[in-house]
Amino acid sequence: MSDLKIAILGPGGVGGFLAAALERAGADVTVVAREETAELIARDGIRVDSVVLGELVARPAATARLEEPVDVLVVATKAAGLDAALARVAAEPAVVVPLLNGLDHLARLRERFGTRAVAGTIRIEADRPEPGVVVQTSPGVRVEVASADPARRPALERFVAALTAAGLTASVEAREAQVLWSKLCRLNALASTTTAFDAPLGAIRDDPAMRADLLACVRETAAVANADGAEIDPDATIAELEAAHATLGSSMRRDVAAGRVPELDAIPGAVLRAGARHGVPVPTVAALAARIAERAGVPSPAAG
Repeated sequence: MSDLKIAILGPGGVGGFLAAALERAGADVTVVAREETAELIARDGIRVDSVVLGELVARPAATARLEEPVDVLVVATKAAGLDAALARVAAEPAVVVPLLNGLDHLARLRERFGTRAVAGTIRIEADRPEPGVVVQTSPGVRVEVASADPARRPALERFVAALTAAGLTASVEAREAQVLWSKLCRLNALASTTTAFDAPLGAIRDDPAMRADLLACVRETAAVANADGAEIDPDATIAELEAAHATLGSSMRRDVAAGRVPELDAIPGAVLRAGARHGVPVPTVAALAARIAERAGVPSPAAG
């Protein structure tokens, strides 16, 4: 059992899954959520149906406001809800690990926490069909973290050890840009195409026109990533997408289908803005984002 104190802000699909995995492994975990959700979890726990964990009910501590210091604050909200969620954090965590999609949240978190906010990503298929319930469907889960501040590495290694003890794959990587862009390159292509065309990955791959957009989206995003300091091989990302199961979709597609606001600004929007900063054209990304915006009835993300 680790003596690491971990708080998870936002017990949705990702946060709820991590809270359950860590609590089952004996970690000291507290979830921070809206009052009604915190009360529900405190009363009933988090019900999990997971390929990785099986079926279980986890009972982490739950609160609507984090008042006590913790070693690690995991931020697992969506980008649009970040500011409102941060209002629930009164304590000063030693390290802040955001597991949001995109790039721009890291600058926002560093305004509040300085270099205690590190780069982090999670690769997982998980959904929260209702508060206190998590369905996780991917065959594996991987968390990667990195910090440009060497003083943060010991805390990150302890966090990764806790995740590993919980049965997850986790690592401390060398460079922040590599961690963020290695996920975003794959995610942007998957989310943008499956949502723009309202189809699973297998159908995208099988249709010549949609497949061309998928490949172009990967290559454009990789070009921006490499201009931004990462080293992304687009062919490796394409190979990942070729190997993924045919029914794979995206949370963005689910959001549009459910009438929720999609993470257009956080995912393709981040690529559009970084492309504009570096002078790298991304016409396919822009076209897919515009098509999603039209489907969802929301503004298309701006490049500047």
